[in-house]
Amino acid sequence: MALPAPSPIHLLRSHSSADKLSSPPLASWKAHTDSLLGIEEWGSQIITHGRDNKLHVWTRPEESTSIRQGPAILSDLLTPTICHSMDVNALNYCRFSLLNLAGTSAQEGLLAVPNLVESALVGNLFGVGYGVISVRTDQADIWSLPLCQRLHAAIGDPLDTSATAFSDGRSGRKSGIIMSMHLFYSALSAPSSSTSTRELRLLCAYEDGNVVLRKRTAPENKQTVEGRGWEVVWKSKLHVESVMAMAVSSDCTVALTVSADHLVGRYDLLEVTSESTPAGTAFKTKHPGNGAIAIRSDGRVCAIGGWDGKVRLYSTKTLKLIGTLVRHKQGCQAVTFASHIDRVPLCGDLKEDDSSSDDDEITIEEKHARGRWLIAGSTDAKVSIWALMSFEKTST
Repeated sequence: MALPAPSPIHLLRSHSSADKLSSPPLASWKAHTDSLLGIEEWGSQIITHGRDNKLHVWTRPEESTSIRQGPAILSDLLTPTICHSMDVNALNYCRFSLLNLAGTSAQEGLLAVPNLVESALVGNLFGVGYGVISVRTDQADIWSLPLCQRLHAAIGDPLDTSATAFSDGRSGRKSGIIMSMHLFYSALSAPSSSTSTRELRLLCAYEDGNVVLRKRTAPENKQTVEGRGWEVVWKSKLHVESVMAMAVSSDCTVALTVSADHLVGRYDLLEVTSESTPAGTAFKTKHPGNGAIAIRSDGRVCAIGGWDGKVRLYSTKTLKLIGTLVRHKQGCQAVTFASHIDRVPLCGDLKEDDSSSDDDEITIEEKHARGRWLIAGSTDAKVSIWALMSFEKTST
C-alpha cells in the first residue's frame, strides 16, 4: 500500500532578475553556450557537459562574503575558472559518466562519453591529428582526468553493420544512439585491489531498448581503438521503447532503467554464468512515460521521475510502489538522493574519510536525516527537496 505523500521541505525556483533571493546561490554563471546535459562535483572541482559539444572542469565556487553577510543578487557572484576543457560529442543527449580513482596522491578519474571520432579515423587518434571529425553515437570513449587523454576509443561493436529505421525518420545502426552510460569497477573485484588489477566495466543503454555490459580485457596501460580490448558480458532488451534514464547502485551490483513504456528494467551487474540465467528482469508498472531514475545509497529505495511531473518511490528489490510525491506541474527530468554519511564507497572508489568540513558541524541524527533527502528537478523550472522516511519495513 502506497504511503500518503509528504510536502517538499524546500522549493527552489529559477530567477533571472536582480531580485533578492531568500535561498541565494553560491555561484551563478553561464558554463556553456547551449543547454546542459550533466553536472557533477569532483573533489574540489565541478564538471559540466553541454549541448555545445564541450566538457569543462571548473574550480569549485567558494562561499562569497556577500552571501555570508546577507542576501546577494546574481550579479554579485563570482564566476569559477576553467581548469580543463574538452571537445566531446553531445549529439545524442547522453551525459558523461565519471569514475573517481582513489588511492592516488593527486585527484584522478576516468570519464566515459559518447564517441567523438569515426572508427575509420581513430587510427590517427594517437598519431598526428584527428583528420575529418565525424561521430559514431552508438560507441563510447574513455578519457583520463586531469590529463584529458583518450585511453579507449570507439568502444562498441564495430562488426555490427545492421541498420534500422527509427520513429523520427532516421536510419542508422540497429542499436541506435547511446542514451545513458555508467563506468565502474566490477563489484567482483576485491576493494583493496589496485586499479591495474581490477576489472573495468562499461554499461550502456541504447535507443532500441537494449542494455549492454562490457568489460575491459586489454591491460591497464594499453590504449585501445575500434572496440578492441573490450568484451561483451551480456546484452538485455527489456524495453519496447528507448531507454530514457539509467541508475546504478552505489555498490555496482544492480542497475535500473526506465523508458517511455510502463516498464522498469532491473539488471544484475555480477557475472552471468549461463544463458539460462538472464541478466535483466522487466517489472510492469501502471505509469508509462518516465524520464529520470535514482537509487538511494543503501540500495533499498529508488525514485522514478515521470513525464506527468510526479516522483514515485519503489522498492529496488521488488519494484513495489511505496509512495508518490506530487508537486511539479510539468515533466520531472532529474531525480537524485542526497549522499549518506554511512554510504558504501561508490564502486569501492571513494575514500572512507572523504567528507566536507560542514559534516563536522551537524549531529549524527542530522546526517542520517540528510541522507534521506530526495531532490527532483522539473521542466517547470523548479527544484523540490523532500525529507523522506527511512522505509525500513516497506522497502524489503
